[in-house]
Formats: sequence, structure tokens, C-alpha cells
Amino acid sequence: MPLSNSPSLAPPAPGRLRRGVTGAVVTALAASLLAVVPGTAAQAAPALLSQGKPVTASSQEHYGTPAAGAVDGDLGTRWSSAASDAQWLQVDLGAPVGIGQVVLRWEAAYAKAYRIQLSTDGVNWSTAYSTADGAGGTETLPVSGTARYVRMQGVTRATGYGYSLWEFQVYGTDGGPVLPGGGDLGPNVHVIDPSTPDIQGKLDRVFREQESAQFGSGRHAFLFKPGTYDNLNAQIGFYTQIAGLGLRPGDTTINGDVTVDAGWFNGNATQNFWRGAEGLTVNPVNGTNRWAVSQASSFRRMHVKGGLNLAPNGYGWASGGYIADSRIDGQVGNYSQQQWYTRDSSIGGWSNSVWNQTFSGVQGAPATSFPEPRYTTLDTTPVSREKPYLYLDGDTYKVFAPAKRVNARGTSWAGGTPQGESVPLDRFYVVKPGATAATINQALAQGLNLLFTPGVYHVDRTIEVNRANTIVLGLGLATVIPDNGVTAMRVADVDGVRLAGFLIDAGPVNSRTLLEIGPQDAGADHAANPTTVQDVYIRIGGAGAGKATTSMVVNSDDTLIDHTWVWRADHGEGWGWETNRADYGVRVNGDDVLATGLFVEHFNKYDVEWYGERGRTVFYQNEKAYDAPDQAAIQNGATKGYAAYRVDDSVDTHEAWGLGSYCNYNVNPAIVQDHGFKAPVKPGVRFHSLLVVSLGGMGHYNHVINDTGASTAPAGTSTVPSTVVSFP
Repeated sequence: MPLSNSPSLAPPAPGRLRRGVTGAVVTALAASLLAVVPGTAAQAAPALLSQGKPVTASSQEHYGTPAAGAVDGDLGTRWSSAASDAQWLQVDLGAPVGIGQVVLRWEAAYAKAYRIQLSTDGVNWSTAYSTADGAGGTETLPVSGTARYVRMQGVTRATGYGYSLWEFQVYGTDGGPVLPGGGDLGPNVHVIDPSTPDIQGKLDRVFREQESAQFGSGRHAFLFKPGTYDNLNAQIGFYTQIAGLGLRPGDTTINGDVTVDAGWFNGNATQNFWRGAEGLTVNPVNGTNRWAVSQASSFRRMHVKGGLNLAPNGYGWASGGYIADSRIDGQVGNYSQQQWYTRDSSIGGWSNSVWNQTFSGVQGAPATSFPEPRYTTLDTTPVSREKPYLYLDGDTYKVFAPAKRVNARGTSWAGGTPQGESVPLDRFYVVKPGATAATINQALAQGLNLLFTPGVYHVDRTIEVNRANTIVLGLGLATVIPDNGVTAMRVADVDGVRLAGFLIDAGPVNSRTLLEIGPQDAGADHAANPTTVQDVYIRIGGAGAGKATTSMVVNSDDTLIDHTWVWRADHGEGWGWETNRADYGVRVNGDDVLATGLFVEHFNKYDVEWYGERGRTVFYQNEKAYDAPDQAAIQNGATKGYAAYRVDDSVDTHEAWGLGSYCNYNVNPAIVQDHGFKAPVKPGVRFHSLLVVSLGGMGHYNHVINDTGASTAPAGTSTVPSTVVSFP
């Protein structure tokens, strides 16, 4: 965050076949996605559960090889499929049971690549085991989870024949209760209706707790039922979310204000992080609502019937921010905001530009005029899909999952009811403080989605999201801390997973990664139904010592990263050049990945590295690490410093708009960066509206991108950006 104007997963190795591209990049290592509940592995499976149970298959070769031949206990009978790929065999165990092991006894026609999938309902499936290097013969697979249905999903045959199994054996126990979906939302979700007494008092009490609790453990969500609320001033502090429970913003109206200011920090808003407002109509008392925030503070599906002021009282410094799917009838007063990104919205106007104001799909946005005024505007957003949200359908809680839009402009709700799918809360496991990773993974294995209620969650094993279309939604900045150096969350290479509204906070033992989207050998096409990562924030240090080699790794193609702040702390507790060591912020290996609103700061080496083809970024904000002790600490071979955003030399196509990098080497102001951005010089690699800034002369950049762009040194201690309008 600008203070003022004063091994991770390996990158792609040569040899990976990128989708739609000849001759480019990574080994397809056969990797297994073990365990819907990793680390809880089955102790010797006590019972054969599948023998004689109902079984179905996608096809059979002829009348003598039926599906039942694979579960009859007779090694002289078998199931065999038609001679084509993507065939399956599944058994119905009769009720959800604990699975401990699957044994495949192949005939000569076996699967080279296949998955073992689990389901509690026969509709929603999760992958419990996956391989691209099946050996044939008898394969004994450690598979953990809870399921009624177990499926062998063939992907690639090893021979010219079909898939053929002498026996498909599932072992486990029928012990252990099935986790229920739905339930209450816990003590830190404050559900308000127009008849609730002393609403202002409730808001004020939480604000007093959270106003300056930058690294505290309190987490809160205020959810307002549809209706009208008069004379409220909802002041929003740290780790506090305010949201309407209507399907549309107009269903819940506050005649008053939803306010963020910076009195707690003497009028400086550069540390107003980790909060959000969603799904409300606001009629500001004085005609203008104040929302003076910085990173990790989202403003979504809001209708402000007036203006919106993004600066603190007194127009002190501010370093935000993000607006999406919102309508502001009046002018947005940018004032002192150093950078801002607005997406798929409608505004009555915009004032001031400071360093980097970027718009995509915004009705009423100023035209591109970079470098002065510093506006970068795209008429539409290439691909977008709004964040899922909780709402009330009558008296029933549901989560609305908005539909994908292509070349979007304006709000998703301008025509009335937004397009998308409603998912009842009883299809969610409502996660409450004290829940373990084993329980969370059991819920996922059962086919449930996750709704994290406000709280701090320690996990001693990775949360494994293996089922397509799973929703993981946090309320009140729910926070996940990995213990013992595990990866906090990992998503399989499946369609349509939605991660939204939570914080991952690194633990004191170094994690190789904190969030992984897809395995290293991911390659499936998800263009029709991408995975989305929205308002998912990552922090290393600040609340205490934390370490992670690489914070976020994106391997799955077509992933949408829509507003994230990935931050190695520069203040708080447990920070220092080696204390909260974190070499890399975000690494993108997947193809066709789009980032809209990417904030990544202070990493010891590269903040962002991009290896995938056809990647796009709309708005990027970065600061280099403040605390480098000397030039040698950031020396990158013959290059001075690590770029804030690097596109690998192997990439042929990449495009980005509205990128800024700032240096504030306050430990050693003599440090020099050769450049803020690094990219191959190729016709398909293009950048628009780039800038670098030295904050008060604390270090300097020699160039903006590669060897292009003027040094910041001639500006001395003045924060005058060096800009490049387009590259190459």
C-alpha cells in the first residue's frame, strides 16, 4: 500500500502442450489428486462394500460383459465397455458410507488415465483419485471420503479395445454420520430486519471493536433483510461485511450512509483494508456517501442514489480500491485515491486521476487519456461473472451464483432479476469456528458446498475442492490459517468452482503454496464454465509471523481472478526481510487466465510471474518490498531487482492494461530497480498504460518496462510517475 507521496510449484517446463498453441510448454507429469480428505487415510479397509450392489455403466462391449460382472466376486466374469474413451462404471452402495480403498482388477484392456469419483446423490461428483499413468493389472488405490456412489471414470484407454474390469471393489465402513447441510449462521452473523431494535447501536458496538483492529481476530457480517431502514450510519471497520439479503440491490434500502473513514489513523486511509459492502441501495444523508478504503475492500452490487467520495475526511492519502456491478447516480469523487479499478458498473461521472484509474465495462467512465489525466478505459470487460452471495427467498436462505457474461458493460441487474442459479443453503455445510479440515473435507466429499461463517480457522491439512461447480463462500472475511506448512486450499482441474469472500493467512511454518487452482498438469478447457477467485485475499505476516514460498498458483486454464490482494506485510507483527519470507506472490501457469483487479505487493522476489498463453490483466497495483536491506538482497543475476510483473520469455500472447508499480525502499533508499515490468518483445505481447513511481525518492526505477521508459530519479523526492503509454 502506498504510504504517501512522501518452490513452490515449478513454472512450466519446456514440453507442455498449451491448448491451441503448437510447440510450447510443460511436462504432463502423472499426478494423483489423492484424497478428498487427505491425511485421514483409511486404516485397512474392514469390509468389501460393492460386491453384489447395483451397478451401471456408460456402455458394454457385448451381451457377455455386463456391468454386474465387475461386482460379482467372480474373477472369470468381467465388464467391458465400447471401444472409445470417456466410459464409466459406477456402483450404488445404498447409503452414504466411509470409503477407505478402491481395488481395480483390470483385464488386458485397461485405463491409462482415469479418475475415481465419489457422490452422495449420483448427481454431484468429486474426484478422490486421478492418474494419467495407470499400470493395469491389480491397482489398489487409497481413496478417502464419504459416498453412496463410487465411479471409475475412464479418460484414456491403454489399448485399442474398451475398458475392461474383472472386479471393481470398494472397501470401507458404514460408520460415521453424514454431515447435515444448512443450519444457523452463528453468533457473528448479525441478521437485521426493519423491526430489529437498536440497529444503530448494534452497528456502533461492532465498529468500536473493529475500527482499529487491523490484525485482530474479530470477524463480523451484518446481513440486512429486504426492506427499508431509516436514519442509519453504518460505519464499517476491519473484517466487517455489510450486505443486503435481497436478490437485487433495490430490495434493501438504507436511508443513510455506509461509511468508511480514517479517523483512527489520523486521516490517513492507506491502511483501511479487509472490509466490504454488497447488495444495498443507499440514499446518503448529505447526498454523497464516503467510502475511503485501500486494498482488500470491495464495493459490489451497490446502488448509491447520490455521489460516492473515495477520500477520507480532510482528503488524506488513500490507496484503494475496487467497485464492481454497482450504480452510482452521482459523481465518484476520486480525490486523493492513488489508484482505483471499476468494473461493469454505471456512474454519473469521475473526478481526478492521481496515478492509475482504470475502468472496464463502465457506463459513464471517462475516456482513455493516459498519461494525463491517468485514465485507462476499456469499453467492455472481456469475461466476467459476479461473486456469489447469500440471499433470502421468502424465509429460505439461498446462495445466488451469477451467470458468466462476455464483453459485459453495466450492471448485471440493470434489467431486473440477474441471470444465474440459486443454490439452497441445505446444499452448503455451514462452517463455524472450531471446525477441522477433516470435517470440512468430509463435507466437500459428500457433495456439499461451503459457507464459512465469520471466524478464524486453523487447518492442519489442505482443504481439497475436487467437485465441479463447488461454491466456497466466506462471510465477514472468514480467515483460514494453514498449520504445519500445508497448502491452505487446493482446487482440482474441474469446471466452475467459485471461491469468494475469505482471507488466507500464512502460518509460521513455511507453506510451499497457500492457494492452488488446478494441479501442475492441468489442461482441461474451462472456457464455458471457468473457476473464479473473487475477494479472496492472501496475507503473509502482519498478524504474526508467516511464511510461504509462493502464495497463489493458477494452473487451470480460463480461471478468472476478480479482485484479490496478495500481500507480504510491511507492518504489524512478524514481518522483516527473512521473518515473513515470501519469494513469489502469484504465478500463472494456465492458459487464457484473466485477472480483473490484481493487487500484489512486497514479495522478496517476483510479485507476479506469468507463464500461460493468452493471459490478460485489467488493472494491476504493486509495491516492491520496503524492507530489502541492500542492493545485493534483490540482485537478480545481472539485473537489479525483480520485476513487479514478469511475462516469461516463452509466452507468445499476453495483454495488460493499467499497471502500476511503486518503490519505497525505506531501509536502504539507495536501492535501484532496473525496471518495474519485464516481458518478451513479441507482436502478441502488448501492454497499455504503465507507470512506475518512487515514493519520496526511497529507491528508484531505471526504466518502466524492460529498457523502455524514463528513470524516476530525475524527480528526486517528488512522486512523479514515469509512464509508458504502450509497449512495444
